[in-house]
Amino acid sequence: MLSRWLSFNWWYYRNPPWDTGVSPPELLDFLDQRPPGRALDLGCGSGTNLATLAQRGWQAIGVDFALPAVWRANRQLRAAGLQARVSARVGDVTRLRGVRGPFDLVLDIGCFHGLPQQGKLAYLANLEGWLAQSGAWLLYAHLRSEPSDARGLAPEEVAELSRRFDLALRQDGTDQDRPSAWFTFRRR
Repeated sequence: MLSRWLSFNWWYYRNPPWDTGVSPPELLDFLDQRPPGRALDLGCGSGTNLATLAQRGWQAIGVDFALPAVWRANRQLRAAGLQARVSARVGDVTRLRGVRGPFDLVLDIGCFHGLPQQGKLAYLANLEGWLAQSGAWLLYAHLRSEPSDARGLAPEEVAELSRRFDLALRQDGTDQDRPSAWFTFRRR
């Protein structure tokens, strides 16, 4: 875990390839179809999606375990005058302290799929408390193409998520030649 934490912190002293500075169309489509509410962005990176949420009238909290990412996010939000609506904080998504739901949207772009199994279980236990009754979990994840893949969601994990939450939408694609998918889950 320490090596993963060091790696992510190091990346944010540079420019991580996954942090494009552009909110994905799947998030924008989701926001177009719903009125503003409260959002939680897990693995918020440098705050691009937090800024998008605030610009669309949402109140949001972002969490990332990479300190340089959170510094970037808060600097970007202050510069855009958005800090009254959104903020970013350092935290571990498997055991967040001081984050109170319910949230109308829990956004996760590439965080959940990289957690170890115990971390995924803790995350899911928290998620059920964070989501509002009519809330949505918008999840982007790499998918395992082979059982030996170290990262990504295995088919049985996707099936388990679909047993815990209502799967409203799944959009499969590829990301740098890796299978990936966008999921919209709703609380049961």
